[in-house]
Amino acid sequence: MRFSRVRLFAAATTALALVLTGCGGAKVGESSSGSGGSSASCGVFNLAINPWVGYEADAAVVSYLAKTKLGCTVKAQNITEQVSWQGFASGQVDAILENWGHADLKKQYIDTQKVAQQAGSDGLQGVIGWFVPPWMVQQYPDITDWHNLNKYADLFKTSESGSQGQLLDGDPSYVTNDAALVKNLNLNFKVVQGGSETALIQSFRSAQQNKTPLLAYFYSPQWFFNEINLVKVNLPAYTDGCDTDTQKVACDYPPYNLDKIVSAKFASSNSPAYTLVKNFSWTNEQQNDVARSIAVDKLSDDDAAKKFLDAHPDLVTKWLAGTGKS
Repeated sequence: MRFSRVRLFAAATTALALVLTGCGGAKVGESSSGSGGSSASCGVFNLAINPWVGYEADAAVVSYLAKTKLGCTVKAQNITEQVSWQGFASGQVDAILENWGHADLKKQYIDTQKVAQQAGSDGLQGVIGWFVPPWMVQQYPDITDWHNLNKYADLFKTSESGSQGQLLDGDPSYVTNDAALVKNLNLNFKVVQGGSETALIQSFRSAQQNKTPLLAYFYSPQWFFNEINLVKVNLPAYTDGCDTDTQKVACDYPPYNLDKIVSAKFASSNSPAYTLVKNFSWTNEQQNDVARSIAVDKLSDDDAAKKFLDAHPDLVTKWLAGTGKS
């Protein structure tokens, strides 16, 4: 979610030096995580893992194949989006598997510095927007039109939003235009940070179960839509260029054809891990399948990946094509 799914990370430069000195970090929703494996045939594969479970699902299947089929030593770099890009120059990040636009970062690291390059689509279709729980649409059918949000602002008041309605956002590192949208659309709302993807999901779950009002930033692909069919609020339609000035933006988020970014050094390394990343592409539904195994069924990343890959040998063949492995 993302202007170029431009997630904002206030201390990105400092964080890079701090976070990337280690090989891992906090797994999504947990305190620590790591990936193992060993063999000289592939070497070390430094994989960025950004803080949402869909990305963790991407990384789970790619890491599992890299370790078990290609003999790679996979080092999981658990960092935010913008910090991931900084790792291309230092050699501490080889690949980003799910990039939400980031035209500014592409210009900086691909066009200007030439330390990164695109590695094709990962097949996912991304959507960012404002959502309400389904009970609200049943009771207030016109609430999905942004023109009517001020009429219902009092419903969304919380102790954190004061006299205004609350618009709940997620992880502070996520790309969001919400503060500018509230201002430029003259909405009587205040953006309040929810803290994480897990917090957003629990807020929606509680709102639906308890019939309490909630307006929040959310996105797809996301396994949670299989549990509760959240309803998107229609903001002013996106048109090319309407989000160029992030301070003046007054339109909805664009549709995203998510792609992969790799370091230029990794792309020229002849590593079978690069071929695997280049080949990697799947659907929203397939990602949601693995993400749900991780988030709901509480499988480890490796177990979730193995379960999925055992059921999809055709994808294994496709992703390993050209690596010399099967």
